[in-house]
Amino acid sequence: MAAQRELDGVLVEVIGSALATVVEEMSGTLVRAAFSTNIKERRDCTAGLFDTAGNGIAQDEGGSPLHLGSLMGIVGSILERFPVEEIRDGDVFIGNDPYNGGGSHLPDIVLATPVFVAGELTAWAATLAHHADFGDRGHAHIFQEGLRIPPVRLVRAGVQQEELLSLILLNCQVPDERRADLRAQESANRLAVLRYRELCERYGRDVVVRAADALLDYTERRTRAAIGAIPDGSYHFTDLFDCPELDVERELRVAVRVAGEEMFFDFAGNPPQVRASVNVVWTALYATVYYSVKSLIDADIVPNAGMYRAIHIDAPTGSIVNCRYPAAVNGRSETCQRIVDLIHGALAPAVPDRVTAASNGANTGVHFSGLNPLTGKEFVYLETIGGGSGARATKDGLDGVQVHMTNTSNLPVESLETEYPLVIEAYELIDDSGGAGEFRGGLGIRRTVRVESDEVHFWVDTSRQTSHPWGLCGGTEGATAKVVLSEGARPVDHGYTVLRPGESVTIETAGAGGYGPPRDRAPEAVARDLAEGKISRPAAERHYPGHLGCPGER
Repeated sequence: MAAQRELDGVLVEVIGSALATVVEEMSGTLVRAAFSTNIKERRDCTAGLFDTAGNGIAQDEGGSPLHLGSLMGIVGSILERFPVEEIRDGDVFIGNDPYNGGGSHLPDIVLATPVFVAGELTAWAATLAHHADFGDRGHAHIFQEGLRIPPVRLVRAGVQQEELLSLILLNCQVPDERRADLRAQESANRLAVLRYRELCERYGRDVVVRAADALLDYTERRTRAAIGAIPDGSYHFTDLFDCPELDVERELRVAVRVAGEEMFFDFAGNPPQVRASVNVVWTALYATVYYSVKSLIDADIVPNAGMYRAIHIDAPTGSIVNCRYPAAVNGRSETCQRIVDLIHGALAPAVPDRVTAASNGANTGVHFSGLNPLTGKEFVYLETIGGGSGARATKDGLDGVQVHMTNTSNLPVESLETEYPLVIEAYELIDDSGGAGEFRGGLGIRRTVRVESDEVHFWVDTSRQTSHPWGLCGGTEGATAKVVLSEGARPVDHGYTVLRPGESVTIETAGAGGYGPPRDRAPEAVARDLAEGKISRPAAERHYPGHLGCPGER
Protein backbone atom coordinates (compact mmCIF):
# COMPACT_ATOMS: atom_id res chain seq x y z
CA MET A 1 0.00 0.00 0.00
CA ALA A 2 1.26 3.46 -0.83
CA ALA A 3 2.73 5.60 1.96
CA GLN A 4 0.38 8.02 3.63
CA ARG A 5 0.36 11.59 2.36
CA GLU A 6 -0.59 14.89 3.88
CA LEU A 7 -3.91 16.30 2.74
CA ASP A 8 -4.19 19.50 0.76
CA GLY A 9 -6.99 21.05 -1.24
CA VAL A 10 -5.80 19.57 -4.51
CA LEU A 11 -5.55 16.04 -3.16
CA VAL A 12 -8.99 16.26 -1.55
CA GLU A 13 -10.45 17.40 -4.87
CA VAL A 14 -8.70 14.59 -6.76
CA ILE A 15 -9.95 11.92 -4.36
CA GLY A 16 -13.41 13.48 -4.33
CA SER A 17 -13.54 13.30 -8.11
CA ALA A 18 -12.42 9.68 -7.97
CA LEU A 19 -15.19 8.83 -5.51
CA ALA A 20 -17.71 10.56 -7.77
CA THR A 21 -16.41 8.51 -10.69
CA VAL A 22 -16.86 5.30 -8.69
CA VAL A 23 -20.59 5.94 -8.10
CA GLU A 24 -21.10 6.87 -11.75
CA GLU A 25 -19.44 3.61 -12.79
CA MET A 26 -21.62 1.73 -10.30
CA SER A 27 -24.74 3.26 -11.79
CA GLY A 28 -23.65 2.54 -15.34
CA THR A 29 -22.90 -1.08 -14.49
CA LEU A 30 -26.28 -1.53 -12.85
CA VAL A 31 -28.14 -0.12 -15.85
CA ARG A 32 -26.20 -2.22 -18.36
CA ALA A 33 -26.55 -5.45 -16.37
CA ALA A 34 -30.22 -5.06 -15.39
CA PHE A 35 -32.98 -7.02 -17.04
CA SER A 36 -36.18 -5.08 -16.31
CA THR A 37 -37.24 -2.15 -18.47
CA ASN A 38 -37.67 -0.01 -15.37
CA ILE A 39 -33.93 -0.11 -14.73
CA LYS A 40 -32.26 -0.79 -18.07
CA GLU A 41 -34.45 1.72 -19.96
CA ARG A 42 -35.92 4.10 -17.37
CA ARG A 43 -32.85 4.13 -15.06
CA ASP A 44 -34.97 4.01 -11.93
CA CYS A 45 -31.92 3.36 -9.76
CA THR A 46 -29.25 5.16 -7.75
CA ALA A 47 -25.77 4.39 -6.44
CA GLY A 48 -23.91 5.76 -3.45
CA LEU A 49 -20.84 5.48 -1.24
CA PHE A 50 -21.01 5.89 2.53
CA ASP A 51 -18.51 6.08 5.35
CA THR A 52 -18.50 3.56 8.18
CA ALA A 53 -21.08 5.59 10.12
CA GLY A 54 -23.47 5.72 7.16
CA ASN A 55 -22.79 9.32 6.11
CA GLY A 56 -23.18 9.76 2.36
CA ILE A 57 -19.91 10.75 0.69
CA ALA A 58 -20.90 10.38 -2.99
CA GLN A 59 -24.10 9.83 -5.01
CA ASP A 60 -24.43 9.42 -8.74
CA GLU A 61 -25.77 12.43 -10.65
CA GLY A 62 -28.25 10.37 -12.66
CA GLY A 63 -30.04 9.01 -9.61
CA SER A 64 -33.29 10.30 -8.19
CA PRO A 65 -33.14 12.68 -5.21
CA LEU A 66 -35.90 10.74 -3.48
CA HIS A 67 -33.79 7.59 -3.56
CA LEU A 68 -31.56 9.22 -0.99
CA GLY A 69 -34.42 8.54 1.43
CA SER A 70 -33.86 4.79 1.09
CA LEU A 71 -30.07 4.95 0.86
CA MET A 72 -29.36 7.27 3.76
CA GLY A 73 -30.89 4.93 6.33
CA ILE A 74 -29.58 1.55 5.24
CA VAL A 75 -26.13 1.55 6.88
CA GLY A 76 -27.48 2.78 10.21
CA SER A 77 -30.17 0.11 10.13
CA ILE A 78 -27.58 -2.59 9.41
CA LEU A 79 -25.38 -1.44 12.30
CA GLU A 80 -28.37 -1.47 14.65
CA ARG A 81 -28.93 -5.16 13.89
CA PHE A 82 -25.40 -6.46 13.41
CA PRO A 83 -22.29 -5.72 15.51
CA VAL A 84 -19.42 -4.43 13.39
CA GLU A 85 -17.24 -7.36 14.43
CA GLU A 86 -19.77 -9.76 12.86
CA ILE A 87 -19.71 -8.06 9.45
CA ARG A 88 -17.41 -9.83 7.00
CA ASP A 89 -15.71 -9.09 3.73
CA GLY A 90 -17.97 -10.42 0.97
CA ASP A 91 -21.22 -9.78 2.84
CA VAL A 92 -24.10 -8.15 0.97
CA PHE A 93 -27.07 -6.84 2.93
CA ILE A 94 -30.53 -6.37 1.45
CA GLY A 95 -33.35 -4.21 2.83
CA ASN A 96 -36.38 -2.18 1.85
CA ASP A 97 -38.59 -1.70 4.92
CA PRO A 98 -39.51 1.91 5.76
CA TYR A 99 -39.88 1.15 9.47
CA ASN A 100 -37.12 -1.39 10.15
CA GLY A 101 -34.74 -1.04 7.24
CA GLY A 102 -34.11 2.62 6.55
CA GLY A 103 -36.21 2.48 3.36
CA SER A 104 -38.86 4.85 2.08
CA HIS A 105 -41.14 2.43 0.17
CA LEU A 106 -41.03 -1.28 -0.55
CA PRO A 107 -40.27 -1.38 -4.31
CA ASP A 108 -36.97 0.45 -3.68
CA ILE A 109 -34.72 -2.44 -2.67
CA VAL A 110 -31.25 -1.52 -1.44
CA LEU A 111 -28.18 -3.75 -1.54
CA ALA A 112 -25.33 -2.57 0.70
CA THR A 113 -21.84 -4.06 0.65
CA PRO A 114 -19.15 -3.35 3.26
CA VAL A 115 -15.79 -2.27 1.86
CA PHE A 116 -12.86 -3.81 3.71
CA VAL A 117 -9.34 -2.50 3.17
CA ALA A 118 -6.46 -4.39 4.77
CA GLY A 119 -9.00 -6.31 6.82
CA GLU A 120 -10.66 -3.21 8.26
CA LEU A 121 -14.16 -1.93 7.50
CA THR A 122 -13.59 1.35 5.68
CA ALA A 123 -16.73 2.29 3.72
CA TRP A 124 -20.01 1.00 2.30
CA ALA A 125 -21.17 0.72 -1.30
CA ALA A 126 -24.92 0.70 -1.90
CA THR A 127 -27.23 0.50 -4.88
CA LEU A 128 -30.95 1.10 -4.96
CA ALA A 129 -33.18 -0.24 -7.71
CA HIS A 130 -36.93 0.24 -8.03
CA HIS A 131 -38.17 -3.29 -8.56
CA ALA A 132 -41.39 -2.73 -10.51
CA ASP A 133 -43.04 -5.89 -9.30
CA PHE A 134 -45.53 -4.95 -6.62
CA GLY A 135 -48.57 -4.29 -8.80
CA ASP A 136 -52.24 -4.92 -7.98
CA ARG A 137 -51.74 -4.21 -4.26
CA GLY A 138 -53.81 -2.53 -1.59
CA HIS A 139 -52.61 0.56 0.21
CA ALA A 140 -54.54 0.76 3.44
CA HIS A 141 -51.40 -0.11 5.44
CA ILE A 142 -47.85 -1.31 4.87
CA PHE A 143 -48.79 -5.01 5.01
CA GLN A 144 -50.72 -4.71 1.75
CA GLU A 145 -47.92 -3.09 -0.19
CA GLY A 146 -45.46 -5.92 -0.72
CA LEU A 147 -42.76 -7.97 0.96
CA ARG A 148 -41.05 -6.16 3.85
CA ILE A 149 -37.34 -6.92 4.12
CA PRO A 150 -35.34 -5.77 7.16
CA PRO A 151 -31.57 -5.52 6.65
CA VAL A 152 -30.39 -9.13 6.33
CA ARG A 153 -27.56 -10.85 4.51
CA LEU A 154 -28.33 -11.82 0.94
CA VAL A 155 -24.70 -12.86 0.54
CA ARG A 156 -22.65 -14.11 3.51
CA ALA A 157 -18.87 -13.86 3.09
CA GLY A 158 -19.24 -14.31 -0.67
CA VAL A 159 -21.81 -17.14 -0.51
CA GLN A 160 -25.28 -16.45 -1.89
CA GLN A 161 -28.03 -17.23 0.64
CA GLU A 162 -30.26 -19.17 -1.71
CA GLU A 163 -32.93 -19.88 0.92
CA LEU A 164 -33.47 -16.17 1.53
CA LEU A 165 -33.42 -15.41 -2.19
CA SER A 166 -36.04 -18.12 -2.77
CA LEU A 167 -38.27 -16.59 -0.09
CA ILE A 168 -38.02 -13.16 -1.70
CA LEU A 169 -38.66 -14.42 -5.23
CA LEU A 170 -41.67 -16.46 -4.12
CA ASN A 171 -43.33 -13.18 -3.13
CA CYS A 172 -42.70 -11.53 -6.50
CA GLN A 173 -44.99 -11.49 -9.51
CA VAL A 174 -42.07 -11.45 -11.97
CA PRO A 175 -39.35 -13.45 -10.18
CA ASP A 176 -37.01 -13.84 -13.16
CA GLU A 177 -36.73 -10.06 -13.47
CA ARG A 178 -36.12 -9.70 -9.75
CA ARG A 179 -33.37 -12.29 -9.71
CA ALA A 180 -31.58 -10.67 -12.65
CA ASP A 181 -31.91 -7.13 -11.28
CA LEU A 182 -30.63 -8.15 -7.86
CA ARG A 183 -27.62 -9.76 -9.51
CA ALA A 184 -27.03 -6.52 -11.39
CA GLN A 185 -27.01 -4.65 -8.09
CA GLU A 186 -24.55 -7.14 -6.63
CA SER A 187 -22.28 -6.65 -9.65
CA ALA A 188 -22.35 -2.88 -9.28
CA ASN A 189 -21.45 -3.16 -5.61
CA ARG A 190 -18.57 -5.54 -6.32
CA LEU A 191 -17.17 -3.06 -8.82
CA ALA A 192 -17.38 -0.28 -6.23
CA VAL A 193 -15.44 -2.37 -3.71
CA LEU A 194 -12.74 -2.99 -6.31
CA ARG A 195 -12.48 0.68 -7.30
CA TYR A 196 -12.43 1.91 -3.70
CA ARG A 197 -9.61 -0.53 -2.84
CA GLU A 198 -7.66 0.63 -5.89
CA LEU A 199 -8.01 4.19 -4.64
CA CYS A 200 -6.68 3.17 -1.23
CA GLU A 201 -3.76 1.32 -2.81
CA ARG A 202 -2.81 4.46 -4.67
CA TYR A 203 -3.18 7.06 -1.91
CA GLY A 204 -3.37 5.05 1.30
CA ARG A 205 -6.43 4.02 3.26
CA ASP A 206 -6.08 6.72 5.90
CA VAL A 207 -5.70 9.44 3.26
CA VAL A 208 -8.84 8.37 1.42
CA VAL A 209 -10.86 8.24 4.64
CA ARG A 210 -9.60 11.64 5.78
CA ALA A 211 -10.25 13.10 2.33
CA ALA A 212 -13.87 11.91 2.51
CA ASP A 213 -14.20 13.59 5.91
CA ALA A 214 -12.69 16.77 4.46
CA LEU A 215 -15.20 16.69 1.62
CA LEU A 216 -18.06 16.62 4.12
CA ASP A 217 -16.57 19.57 5.97
CA TYR A 218 -16.08 21.49 2.72
CA THR A 219 -19.68 20.88 1.69
CA GLU A 220 -20.84 22.09 5.10
CA ARG A 221 -18.85 25.32 4.76
CA ARG A 222 -20.24 26.01 1.29
CA THR A 223 -23.77 25.20 2.43
CA ARG A 224 -23.53 27.56 5.39
CA ALA A 225 -22.09 30.33 3.22
CA ALA A 226 -24.91 29.94 0.68
CA ILE A 227 -27.60 29.91 3.37
CA GLY A 228 -26.00 33.00 4.88
CA ALA A 229 -26.76 34.88 1.65
CA ILE A 230 -30.53 34.31 2.10
CA PRO A 231 -32.23 37.08 4.08
CA ASP A 232 -32.93 36.08 7.66
CA GLY A 233 -36.60 35.70 8.47
CA SER A 234 -39.58 33.41 8.82
CA TYR A 235 -41.39 32.26 5.69
CA HIS A 236 -44.62 30.31 5.36
CA PHE A 237 -46.58 28.59 2.62
CA THR A 238 -49.65 26.39 2.25
CA ASP A 239 -50.90 24.40 -0.72
CA LEU A 240 -53.69 21.96 -1.48
CA PHE A 241 -52.84 18.31 -2.10
CA ASP A 242 -55.03 15.84 -3.94
CA CYS A 243 -54.54 12.30 -5.19
CA PRO A 244 -56.87 9.60 -6.55
CA GLU A 245 -56.79 7.71 -3.24
CA LEU A 246 -58.14 10.61 -1.19
CA ASP A 247 -61.78 11.66 -1.26
CA VAL A 248 -60.99 15.27 -0.31
CA GLU A 249 -58.01 17.56 -0.66
CA ARG A 250 -55.63 18.04 2.25
CA GLU A 251 -53.92 21.32 3.07
CA LEU A 252 -50.14 20.98 3.41
CA ARG A 253 -48.02 23.63 5.10
CA VAL A 254 -44.47 24.52 6.07
CA ALA A 255 -42.74 27.25 8.06
CA VAL A 256 -39.15 28.00 7.15
CA ARG A 257 -36.83 30.06 9.33
CA VAL A 258 -33.50 31.32 8.07
CA ALA A 259 -31.15 32.34 10.86
CA GLY A 260 -27.61 33.18 9.84
CA GLU A 261 -26.04 30.12 8.25
CA GLU A 262 -28.75 27.65 9.26
CA MET A 263 -32.26 26.78 8.10
CA PHE A 264 -35.10 25.41 10.18
CA PHE A 265 -38.12 23.61 8.71
CA ASP A 266 -41.27 23.21 10.78
CA PHE A 267 -44.06 20.98 9.43
CA ALA A 268 -46.44 21.43 12.36
CA GLY A 269 -50.11 21.64 11.44
CA ASN A 270 -50.02 19.12 8.61
CA PRO A 271 -52.84 16.56 8.34
CA PRO A 272 -52.59 13.24 10.18
CA GLN A 273 -51.44 10.19 8.25
CA VAL A 274 -54.06 8.69 5.97
CA ARG A 275 -55.32 5.23 5.05
CA ALA A 276 -53.71 5.53 1.63
CA SER A 277 -50.28 5.14 0.08
CA VAL A 278 -49.22 8.81 0.13
CA ASN A 279 -47.76 8.96 3.65
CA VAL A 280 -44.12 9.95 3.97
CA VAL A 281 -41.59 8.36 6.35
CA TRP A 282 -38.88 10.53 7.88
CA THR A 283 -36.14 9.37 5.50
CA ALA A 284 -38.17 10.50 2.50
CA LEU A 285 -39.05 13.80 4.20
CA TYR A 286 -35.41 14.53 4.97
CA ALA A 287 -34.32 13.66 1.42
CA THR A 288 -36.98 16.03 0.07
CA VAL A 289 -35.94 18.91 2.30
CA TYR A 290 -32.25 18.41 1.46
CA TYR A 291 -33.03 18.44 -2.25
CA SER A 292 -35.20 21.54 -1.92
CA VAL A 293 -32.42 23.44 -0.16
CA LYS A 294 -29.71 22.34 -2.57
CA SER A 295 -31.78 23.36 -5.57
CA LEU A 296 -31.94 26.92 -4.21
CA ILE A 297 -28.51 27.61 -2.77
CA ASP A 298 -25.59 26.32 -4.84
CA ALA A 299 -25.81 23.97 -7.81
CA ASP A 300 -22.12 23.02 -7.51
CA ILE A 301 -22.25 21.78 -3.91
CA VAL A 302 -21.34 18.10 -3.78
CA PRO A 303 -24.42 16.16 -2.59
CA ASN A 304 -23.03 14.57 0.55
CA ALA A 305 -23.95 14.45 4.23
CA GLY A 306 -21.99 17.60 5.04
CA MET A 307 -24.86 19.65 3.66
CA TYR A 308 -27.27 18.25 6.23
CA ARG A 309 -25.48 19.75 9.23
CA ALA A 310 -26.89 23.24 8.65
CA ILE A 311 -30.47 22.03 8.07
CA HIS A 312 -32.88 21.26 10.89
CA ILE A 313 -36.25 19.54 10.42
CA ASP A 314 -39.16 19.21 12.83
CA ALA A 315 -42.28 17.28 11.80
CA PRO A 316 -44.93 15.82 14.09
CA THR A 317 -44.91 12.04 14.20
CA GLY A 318 -48.11 10.52 12.87
CA SER A 319 -48.66 13.21 10.25
CA ILE A 320 -48.85 12.66 6.51
CA VAL A 321 -45.33 14.10 6.16
CA ASN A 322 -43.81 11.98 8.97
CA CYS A 323 -45.96 8.91 9.40
CA ARG A 324 -45.68 6.15 11.95
CA TYR A 325 -46.02 2.39 11.56
CA PRO A 326 -48.01 0.79 9.95
CA ALA A 327 -48.97 3.54 7.48
CA ALA A 328 -48.81 2.72 3.77
CA VAL A 329 -46.12 4.65 1.87
CA ASN A 330 -45.97 3.31 -1.68
CA GLY A 331 -47.09 6.63 -3.23
CA ARG A 332 -44.98 8.84 -0.95
CA SER A 333 -43.40 10.50 -3.99
CA GLU A 334 -46.65 12.36 -4.74
CA THR A 335 -46.52 14.05 -1.34
CA CYS A 336 -42.78 14.63 -1.55
CA GLN A 337 -43.18 16.47 -4.83
CA ARG A 338 -45.63 18.82 -3.15
CA ILE A 339 -43.32 19.33 -0.17
CA VAL A 340 -40.83 20.77 -2.66
CA ASP A 341 -43.55 23.16 -3.87
CA LEU A 342 -44.20 24.16 -0.25
CA ILE A 343 -40.56 24.98 0.42
CA HIS A 344 -40.05 26.80 -2.87
CA GLY A 345 -43.28 28.72 -2.37
CA ALA A 346 -42.24 29.73 1.14
CA LEU A 347 -38.80 30.94 0.05
CA ALA A 348 -39.96 32.69 -3.15
CA PRO A 349 -40.19 36.10 -1.42
CA ALA A 350 -36.63 35.69 -0.13
CA VAL A 351 -34.96 34.41 -3.32
CA PRO A 352 -37.40 35.03 -6.21
CA ASP A 353 -34.64 34.78 -8.80
CA ARG A 354 -33.77 31.21 -7.71
CA VAL A 355 -37.25 29.71 -7.31
CA THR A 356 -39.28 28.37 -10.19
CA ALA A 357 -43.04 28.62 -10.43
CA ALA A 358 -44.82 25.45 -9.40
CA SER A 359 -44.03 22.46 -11.59
CA ASN A 360 -46.56 19.69 -12.29
CA GLY A 361 -46.56 18.78 -8.61
CA ALA A 362 -46.74 15.02 -9.08
CA ASN A 363 -44.81 11.87 -9.84
CA THR A 364 -47.51 10.46 -12.07
CA GLY A 365 -47.07 6.71 -11.83
CA VAL A 366 -49.09 4.31 -13.97
CA HIS A 367 -49.09 0.58 -13.29
CA PHE A 368 -50.41 -2.11 -15.62
CA SER A 369 -50.27 -5.76 -14.59
CA GLY A 370 -51.78 -9.02 -15.78
CA LEU A 371 -51.02 -12.07 -17.89
CA ASN A 372 -49.08 -11.65 -21.12
CA PRO A 373 -50.80 -13.95 -23.68
CA LEU A 374 -47.62 -14.19 -25.76
CA THR A 375 -45.46 -15.54 -22.94
CA GLY A 376 -48.03 -17.05 -20.60
CA LYS A 377 -46.33 -15.21 -17.73
CA GLU A 378 -47.30 -12.39 -15.44
CA PHE A 379 -46.19 -8.90 -16.41
CA VAL A 380 -45.92 -5.65 -14.46
CA TYR A 381 -45.37 -2.39 -16.33
CA LEU A 382 -44.53 0.75 -14.39
CA GLU A 383 -44.04 4.20 -15.86
CA THR A 384 -43.74 7.58 -14.23
CA ILE A 385 -44.87 10.17 -16.75
CA GLY A 386 -43.31 13.61 -16.72
CA GLY A 387 -45.12 16.93 -16.90
CA GLY A 388 -44.47 20.63 -16.98
CA SER A 389 -41.53 22.25 -15.22
CA GLY A 390 -42.07 25.66 -13.65
CA ALA A 391 -40.99 28.80 -15.46
CA ARG A 392 -37.91 30.58 -14.11
CA ALA A 393 -36.91 34.19 -13.62
CA THR A 394 -35.08 34.23 -16.96
CA LYS A 395 -36.30 31.19 -18.92
CA ASP A 396 -39.39 29.22 -19.90
CA GLY A 397 -40.13 26.03 -18.04
CA LEU A 398 -39.25 22.73 -19.66
CA ASP A 399 -41.93 20.70 -21.42
CA GLY A 400 -42.72 17.10 -20.54
CA VAL A 401 -39.93 16.35 -18.06
CA GLN A 402 -39.47 14.70 -14.69
CA VAL A 403 -39.07 17.31 -11.96
CA HIS A 404 -37.66 17.63 -8.47
CA MET A 405 -37.68 14.35 -6.55
CA THR A 406 -37.73 12.02 -9.54
CA ASN A 407 -35.19 11.77 -12.31
CA THR A 408 -36.10 8.73 -14.37
CA SER A 409 -36.27 8.45 -18.13
CA ASN A 410 -39.37 7.54 -20.10
CA LEU A 411 -39.84 4.06 -21.52
CA PRO A 412 -39.49 4.18 -25.32
CA VAL A 413 -42.63 3.11 -27.16
CA GLU A 414 -40.73 0.43 -29.05
CA SER A 415 -39.53 -1.21 -25.82
CA LEU A 416 -42.93 -0.96 -24.18
CA GLU A 417 -44.84 -2.56 -27.04
CA THR A 418 -42.20 -5.29 -27.41
CA GLU A 419 -42.21 -6.24 -23.73
CA TYR A 420 -45.90 -5.91 -22.80
CA PRO A 421 -49.38 -6.55 -24.30
CA LEU A 422 -49.94 -2.80 -24.57
CA VAL A 423 -50.13 -0.33 -27.46
CA ILE A 424 -49.41 3.40 -27.30
CA GLU A 425 -52.08 5.29 -29.25
CA ALA A 426 -50.93 8.82 -28.33
CA TYR A 427 -47.84 10.33 -26.77
CA GLU A 428 -47.71 14.10 -27.03
CA LEU A 429 -47.39 17.43 -25.28
CA ILE A 430 -50.64 19.12 -24.23
CA ASP A 431 -51.24 22.50 -25.87
CA ASP A 432 -52.03 25.41 -23.54
CA SER A 433 -51.16 23.43 -20.40
CA GLY A 434 -48.29 25.74 -19.40
CA GLY A 435 -49.08 28.88 -17.44
CA ALA A 436 -48.68 32.21 -19.24
CA GLY A 437 -46.10 34.75 -18.20
CA GLU A 438 -43.06 36.68 -19.27
CA PHE A 439 -41.68 33.16 -19.22
CA ARG A 440 -44.10 30.34 -20.00
CA GLY A 441 -44.61 27.29 -17.81
CA GLY A 442 -43.74 23.87 -19.20
CA LEU A 443 -46.33 21.66 -20.90
CA GLY A 444 -47.82 18.46 -19.56
CA ILE A 445 -47.89 15.11 -21.37
CA ARG A 446 -50.78 13.13 -22.83
CA ARG A 447 -50.23 9.38 -23.11
CA THR A 448 -52.92 6.92 -24.26
CA VAL A 449 -52.38 3.22 -23.63
CA ARG A 450 -54.55 0.46 -25.13
CA VAL A 451 -54.52 -2.98 -23.55
CA GLU A 452 -54.46 -6.22 -25.53
CA SER A 453 -54.84 -8.72 -22.73
CA ASP A 454 -57.66 -9.88 -20.48
CA GLU A 455 -58.15 -8.43 -17.02
CA VAL A 456 -55.32 -5.88 -16.96
CA HIS A 457 -55.14 -4.20 -13.57
CA PHE A 458 -54.55 -0.47 -13.83
CA TRP A 459 -53.44 1.79 -11.02
CA VAL A 460 -52.54 5.48 -11.20
CA ASP A 461 -50.76 7.75 -8.72
CA THR A 462 -50.91 11.44 -9.55
CA SER A 463 -51.77 14.84 -8.15
CA ARG A 464 -52.86 18.33 -9.26
CA GLN A 465 -56.15 16.98 -10.58
CA THR A 466 -58.11 19.60 -8.65
CA SER A 467 -55.59 22.32 -7.76
CA HIS A 468 -53.48 24.17 -10.32
CA PRO A 469 -49.70 24.59 -10.33
CA TRP A 470 -49.23 28.19 -9.22
CA GLY A 471 -47.41 30.93 -11.09
CA LEU A 472 -44.95 33.45 -9.67
CA CYS A 473 -44.56 37.21 -9.89
CA GLY A 474 -47.65 37.66 -12.04
CA GLY A 475 -47.42 34.43 -14.05
CA THR A 476 -50.61 32.41 -14.43
CA GLU A 477 -51.26 28.88 -13.21
CA GLY A 478 -50.71 25.72 -15.24
CA ALA A 479 -53.34 23.20 -16.31
CA THR A 480 -54.46 20.33 -14.10
CA ALA A 481 -53.99 16.59 -14.59
CA LYS A 482 -56.70 14.06 -15.47
CA VAL A 483 -57.33 10.43 -16.42
CA VAL A 484 -59.77 9.59 -19.25
CA LEU A 485 -61.01 6.07 -20.08
CA SER A 486 -62.33 4.84 -23.39
CA GLU A 487 -66.08 4.42 -23.76
CA GLY A 488 -67.46 1.48 -21.83
CA ALA A 489 -64.41 0.97 -19.63
CA ARG A 490 -64.94 0.45 -15.93
CA PRO A 491 -64.48 3.79 -14.07
CA VAL A 492 -61.36 4.43 -12.02
CA ASP A 493 -62.17 4.06 -8.33
CA HIS A 494 -59.59 5.63 -5.99
CA GLY A 495 -56.94 5.22 -8.68
CA TYR A 496 -57.77 1.62 -9.63
CA THR A 497 -59.67 -0.20 -12.36
CA VAL A 498 -59.53 -3.32 -14.54
CA LEU A 499 -59.25 -2.96 -18.31
CA ARG A 500 -60.41 -5.39 -20.99
CA PRO A 501 -58.90 -6.02 -24.44
CA GLY A 502 -59.31 -3.00 -26.72
CA GLU A 503 -59.99 -0.56 -23.88
CA SER A 504 -57.64 2.35 -23.36
CA VAL A 505 -56.73 4.88 -20.72
CA THR A 506 -55.43 8.39 -21.35
CA ILE A 507 -53.23 10.00 -18.73
CA GLU A 508 -52.79 13.78 -18.91
CA THR A 509 -50.21 15.21 -16.55
CA ALA A 510 -50.32 18.75 -15.22
CA GLY A 511 -48.51 21.65 -16.79
CA ALA A 512 -46.58 24.25 -14.79
CA GLY A 513 -46.93 27.84 -13.67
CA GLY A 514 -45.65 30.85 -15.57
CA TYR A 515 -43.23 33.49 -14.24
CA GLY A 516 -43.69 37.23 -14.56
CA PRO A 517 -46.53 39.27 -16.11
CA PRO A 518 -47.71 37.88 -19.48
CA ARG A 519 -47.67 41.42 -20.93
CA ASP A 520 -43.86 41.36 -20.64
CA ARG A 521 -43.39 38.28 -22.81
CA ALA A 522 -41.43 38.96 -25.98
CA PRO A 523 -43.66 38.95 -29.10
CA GLU A 524 -41.23 36.64 -30.88
CA ALA A 525 -41.62 34.12 -28.04
CA VAL A 526 -45.40 34.17 -28.45
CA ALA A 527 -45.00 33.74 -32.19
CA ARG A 528 -42.69 30.79 -31.66
CA ASP A 529 -45.12 29.11 -29.28
CA LEU A 530 -47.93 29.54 -31.81
CA ALA A 531 -45.82 28.17 -34.64
CA GLU A 532 -44.81 25.13 -32.57
CA GLY A 533 -48.38 24.50 -31.43
CA LYS A 534 -47.57 24.96 -27.75
CA ILE A 535 -50.30 27.55 -27.35
CA SER A 536 -53.49 28.06 -29.31
CA ARG A 537 -54.59 31.28 -31.00
CA PRO A 538 -57.38 31.84 -28.44
CA ALA A 539 -54.87 31.42 -25.59
CA ALA A 540 -52.50 33.90 -27.21
CA GLU A 541 -55.32 36.42 -27.59
CA ARG A 542 -56.39 35.91 -23.98
CA HIS A 543 -52.99 36.09 -22.30
CA TYR A 544 -50.93 38.21 -24.69
CA PRO A 545 -53.20 40.94 -26.12
CA GLY A 546 -51.35 43.24 -28.50
CA HIS A 547 -48.89 40.54 -29.60
CA LEU A 548 -48.91 39.27 -33.18
CA GLY A 549 -51.89 41.34 -34.14
CA CYS A 550 -54.04 40.04 -31.27
CA PRO A 551 -56.75 42.48 -30.13
CA GLY A 552 -55.96 44.90 -27.34
CA GLU A 553 -52.95 46.88 -26.22
CA ARG A 554 -49.69 45.63 -24.84
